[in-house]
This record gives sequence, C-alpha cells and structure tokens, in this order.
Amino acid sequence: KLRNNMTLSEVLLWNELKQKKILGMDFDRQRPILNYIVDFYCKDLMLAIEVDGSSHNNKYEQDKIRQQELENEGVSFLRFDDLEVKKDMGNVLLVIENWIKTEVRINGCVGRE
Repeated sequence: KLRNNMTLSEVLLWNELKQKKILGMDFDRQRPILNYIVDFYCKDLMLAIEVDGSSHNNKYEQDKIRQQELENEGVSFLRFDDLEVKKDMGNVLLVIENWIKTEVRINGCVGRE
C-alpha cells in the first residue's frame, strides 16, 4: 500500500536506484526492517536511504529513535532532504556512490551479513 503513496522526490530517487543503476547495487523500496519501513534499502550494504520532506515534519523524534534502533542492528543511513532530491539529484547520486565506494574499500567486499 505504501508504494502507491511515494512522494515525488521518492519516485525520482527510485528511478535512479532501481535496476542496479548505481554501481550495480540492488535497492528495494519501502523495505520493512524490524518493525519499521525505510524508503530504500540495499541488503548487501545494509544501507537505508531516507528522503525527508513535508511528510516527515512531525516525525523527527520518531525517525531519530527508529534510526538509532536500526543502526544498533548494523544498518547505515543516508538521509536527503526532499528539495535536495528534486533540485540537485546529481549531488545526491554522488553522495550515494561515494558512500558505497568508501564502504567497499574499507570492508573489502560487498555484503556484511
């Protein structure tokens, strides 16, 4: 049900993440982890990507707790502002690519599970 309610920014970012377009990494959208749902998730990297926008305005504390609980399980987070995704997708993709390259370089291989 949530997949039909994606924001414009989430749709735009999903178009860049799907079909392994970023460094061959496989992302899922609106992926359940524990009792939470993250906007996008790469299982091999244990990386959650969140787009924060108007739908998140009243959820800051809740998001903080959720992120902390998931980080305690080994999930890393990248967060982007709704406007940043709409207006500067190139930089958003560069940040994601650089995070992946750094992660692979530090850990030697993809997949921490």
